[in-house]
Amino acid sequence: MEIKSIARMFISLATFVWMSANGGVGAQLQVGFYDRSCSAAEGIIQQAVSKAFAQNSLIAAGLIRMHFHDCFVNGCDGSILLDSTSGNKAEKDALGNINSLTGYEVIDDAKKNIEAACKGVVSCADIIAFAARDSARLAGGITWEVRAGRRDGKVSKATDVSTNLVPPTFNLNQVTQRFAVKGLTQEEMVTLSGAHTVGRSHCLAFTNRLYNFNKSNAEDPTLDSTYANMLKQKCPQGNPNPNTLVPMDTITPTILDNGYYKEVKANRGLFTSDQALLTDPATANMVAQNSVDALVWSNRFGAAMVRMGEIGVLSGSQGEIRLNCHAVNS
Repeated sequence: MEIKSIARMFISLATFVWMSANGGVGAQLQVGFYDRSCSAAEGIIQQAVSKAFAQNSLIAAGLIRMHFHDCFVNGCDGSILLDSTSGNKAEKDALGNINSLTGYEVIDDAKKNIEAACKGVVSCADIIAFAARDSARLAGGITWEVRAGRRDGKVSKATDVSTNLVPPTFNLNQVTQRFAVKGLTQEEMVTLSGAHTVGRSHCLAFTNRLYNFNKSNAEDPTLDSTYANMLKQKCPQGNPNPNTLVPMDTITPTILDNGYYKEVKANRGLFTSDQALLTDPATANMVAQNSVDALVWSNRFGAAMVRMGEIGVLSGSQGEIRLNCHAVNS
């Protein structure tokens, strides 16, 4: 059986398992969930995000990424916000999150003001979901309806992060399968990868492509040579500055648009997982389509964000509504 056929079977099976495990969750979430219980909630979150964005537009990338990292590790339950304790290292302190995720202070600001307006009603998980949507609107004019009603989880373990997030070194099959076990299709994976059009990365995430790539090549031969030289200047071999940050999209690094796909087409995808989208005709075609039709991609992005935002959701009497996003209720 061909590898592509096996991959399609894997995706179909994983989607079935995800739907079985999450059956009915989407129906329990709803647009306007807080209209009666806390009508000011969405406006308060918008104000917090807008205030932070006015001070630093890169915060939008951080909040969108926070939503990804929350949802991909045991579901969209706000567990990314929980602090480590003496007996437990939390998700936020795992490699891939620590010194990398930003925007916690925006969630805190929104939560503080929401609690003042309606105590114990709005979950931290929902605040993240709304903040990601508001960030996309500010950074690129992209928006979608957020179905709310998520509850907050009580568990956050750093050990769960590496087996759930997508490392920048993954190849296409690995990325596709990691999304598939979350119930997301390969097309949704390509669509959501477009979020890499905003934000910045530490050198460590991509220097494997610049130096000692393999026995035959000093650098990744799929990387545009001019781009590679620019990256080497930013991230010299041996001991790059750990605080150096490189834009993931050199064209429009603070705008959520389809520039990412133009970069990938030009062999200027920053990560191995980005450039891997060109290694299969199907995904390469998706990249090409998204690179020329910004409106189609933005519509797909909003729809895919809705789907991603409902992974492993707790609802009803599950979990809790945290009073402080950093700690479970006592």
